[in-house]
Amino acid sequence: MMVMMGAHATKNTTTSTDAQENDGWRGFLSSVGLSIPAGLCRLAPPALRLNRQRMLRGKSPDVPEHVLRLAGVGPDKLRAEWTLPGFISMFLPEFPHRTVPRQEHFQVLGYIAKGSFGPILKVKDRAEQKTYAVKVIPKSEILRLGVLEQSKEEVIVQRQVRHPFVHDLQDCWQTQRHLYIMCDYCSTGDLYTYWQMIGQFTEDTVRVFAAELASALGFLHDFGIIHRDVKMENILLTDDGHLRLADFGLSRRLERGGRAFTICGTIQYMAPEVLSGGPYNHAADWWSLGILLFSLVTGKFPVPAEADHCSMLRRVRSFPYEMPLSFSPQFALLVTEVTLMTGFTFVTLNVRL
Repeated sequence: MMVMMGAHATKNTTTSTDAQENDGWRGFLSSVGLSIPAGLCRLAPPALRLNRQRMLRGKSPDVPEHVLRLAGVGPDKLRAEWTLPGFISMFLPEFPHRTVPRQEHFQVLGYIAKGSFGPILKVKDRAEQKTYAVKVIPKSEILRLGVLEQSKEEVIVQRQVRHPFVHDLQDCWQTQRHLYIMCDYCSTGDLYTYWQMIGQFTEDTVRVFAAELASALGFLHDFGIIHRDVKMENILLTDDGHLRLADFGLSRRLERGGRAFTICGTIQYMAPEVLSGGPYNHAADWWSLGILLFSLVTGKFPVPAEADHCSMLRRVRSFPYEMPLSFSPQFALLVTEVTLMTGFTFVTLNVRL
């Protein structure tokens, strides 16, 4: 977490700033029935305090080399030149810098889920009287996990797209120690929760889901965006029953003809070319959609998740894919056509209408 006081800061200033932000952060998270891990509110880990002490003693702070490279700072630059405002603007400038949200602005209504890097909270904007979902990401986690560019890409991608079946980004900002990503709140929940409750959906319902998700993916791909984590948990339902493709944390922009090599996503949805480490392209999203459609109707995944990517790849390549006899010819063809777009046959091509 690259946050430190400037060379001219006094000890009293540092203590006051810490107290103010800590109070604001705790106030933002406090809500009836909320239980947030204590570590989430610890805003000054030992490494930060040590850096501040060094700054006060006139010594250069410890700044990871990869952060300096991202900031365009060569080895000949003095690290001590970077004051606190400088680091704030450098740390993902796509996120405007703001003060810690106060309770008079936002009311935390509940805890929605645990995100990849931090909690997702249900928050009410008191001024607008609207409810949103806010993803709260500690900067320390971003640097610890090396996902600085990934966090940047998430908001860049979502700012570029507006589509009826894509979850809208409403706002994003940063404080000294956290990033905030605010999106529309879908009160109905996610598709996975409903699948778990009812066991399976009818073909007619899933055909509607397929149309909406295919429309969203086609739109993203036309913009050169690959989602890379299409799964039930990342599909939200609106009050009127439509879908919203959400969570662009693993997405990236990929030019037509471009190839990716990062193994990422959720293992039981991952295309063979992703499991093998690439090269792969936008077509990998269609494989994930095919797995999703199959699972929604049958109530189970065609290939259960394995413990690691290599084992999963062997299972995926050797699995005797057969369409369940319960599938109508039309639905069997739909699943086949979707997964064929990856270049890897999901089922034997003996489906006949």
